[in-house]
Amino acid sequence: MGKLSHINEAGEATMVDVSTKEVTARVATASGEVIFPAEVFSELQKNQFSNKKGSIIQTAVIAGIQAVKKTADLIPLCHQLALSKIQIDIQPKETSFIINCIVKCTERTGVEMEALTGVSVSALTIYDMCKALSHDIKIANIQLEKKSGGKSDFNR
Repeated sequence: MGKLSHINEAGEATMVDVSTKEVTARVATASGEVIFPAEVFSELQKNQFSNKKGSIIQTAVIAGIQAVKKTADLIPLCHQLALSKIQIDIQPKETSFIINCIVKCTERTGVEMEALTGVSVSALTIYDMCKALSHDIKIANIQLEKKSGGKSDFNR
């Protein structure tokens, strides 16, 4: 196990200095799920996943993309990155939506936080658009699935 990269020798929070890292292609994929009571999901299906606010899925995709681009504003020690791709896919499954987010860049640091932020905000947007039907909606299993580029790769 390594040491925490955002804590300096004095135990203070610090932004990681990436200036000496090599610029490489970086990719991260994250996933999550929004789980509904069966009767609520059935109602959503009847309305083709739209409500008075519009398309639930398309609104959540746009919100997730916007969030990915704002990650450094939301997570204090994240670097500003020039992103080259953001893809958010939301699919219905039984009584839930499965969210996947892929983020790519060519930078000195990775895009794991961006992918996780995209999934999180997409899920929150789905909750917001559906809470009038029920507050018994769960956001679950938000996790990094894989990352590549940089000094280490990860594959769940």
